[in-house]
Amino acid sequence: MSFSAAGRTDSTNELAASEAEAASLGNFISQIFRHLARVDQHRLAKMYLAALLATSGKKSIRRLADTVSASSATMQSMRQFVNLSPWDWNPVLRELTTWVAKHGSVPAWTIGRALLPKRGDQTVGVHRYFDPGSGRTLNCQVGLGLFLCVGTTQVPVEWRLFLPQPWTDDRQLRQRTRIPDTESYRPLWAHALGLVDTLAERTAPAPLVADMRDDPHVRPLIHALAQRGHNLVIAVPEHLLLLPGERGPSDSPLLSARARLSYGTARDVIVQTEDGGRRRVRIVCAPARLPDATGSSADSKYQLFTECGTENRTGGVWITTFPERSLAEAFSLRTLAEATVSTVSLMERSVGLLDFEGRSFPGWYHHMTLASAAHAYQRLGRHAASGLQALA
Repeated sequence: MSFSAAGRTDSTNELAASEAEAASLGNFISQIFRHLARVDQHRLAKMYLAALLATSGKKSIRRLADTVSASSATMQSMRQFVNLSPWDWNPVLRELTTWVAKHGSVPAWTIGRALLPKRGDQTVGVHRYFDPGSGRTLNCQVGLGLFLCVGTTQVPVEWRLFLPQPWTDDRQLRQRTRIPDTESYRPLWAHALGLVDTLAERTAPAPLVADMRDDPHVRPLIHALAQRGHNLVIAVPEHLLLLPGERGPSDSPLLSARARLSYGTARDVIVQTEDGGRRRVRIVCAPARLPDATGSSADSKYQLFTECGTENRTGGVWITTFPERSLAEAFSLRTLAEATVSTVSLMERSVGLLDFEGRSFPGWYHHMTLASAAHAYQRLGRHAASGLQALA
């Protein structure tokens, strides 16, 4: 084959790949955003997602607009689509849940946090928040996301914006940032429960994995999830007060989770590794019950566990509804919490998760929905399109 013929072949292949990519993205958007009422909304959704996927670095609306259009009006149209257009994000997230679940089995749901740093105090929900991960106090918005795990990929399919009480109690703040009348103050654990309840209406249940070790009020979440029949694997504060696993006198002493584990049993379990292999791990486990508000009675029995490392050093404390015989599975699932943190970090870099420029409540949800859809397509849809093109 001559050089010119090879060059033409390469150009033809690149054109075909580009056309396949455009068709794949178009089909994805047609499904995920099919509830949008107007043609111009569909056009802007496609333009916005294409820009999120193609723009490198910070995903400001100006840079997104410059990526997909030479028109000076595009930036204003995209800004209005995110911040002012009245489209409902809930049907989009329902469609996204269905689309993601079709890409493989879902062994677990996870809950992760997104911290969106902001300057000033004008953006909806912004407040001073201590981030245990970095050890710093940030001026930021706090979002909780619920992620579906498909293979090694995690995709957020539902979000909640945490609103501190000053934001829900001040009528002027509510009006200025368009906070709906239905929104009231909820602690983080209540938002987490709301995420689970919403997803349970859309898709088959899966074990819930979450790192809540910095939330001293996690007990109501565990109670509620267990009452709803959800399997859970949750990291809890070391000082969470618990009762013994076996039912005893009403005056049984309350002990912290860490102290309760000091009476536990060491055992070896075989767990799966991220690369599909297996390894032996030593854990310490102990049965326990959660006391109610009076500190005396308790609901069903749970298992506490922690990893026992070198020199008998123990890791974080986890609580699970899995029985003792299934602690290997619970231990394996717990690593998904770390993967969720990595996914949030990836979305920060790849689809501009933290680059919300508006100030309103609907704008925040529009932004998080668009970023989630772009991440889903980037991780699952684009790879599928590449595979089909390779087979052609």
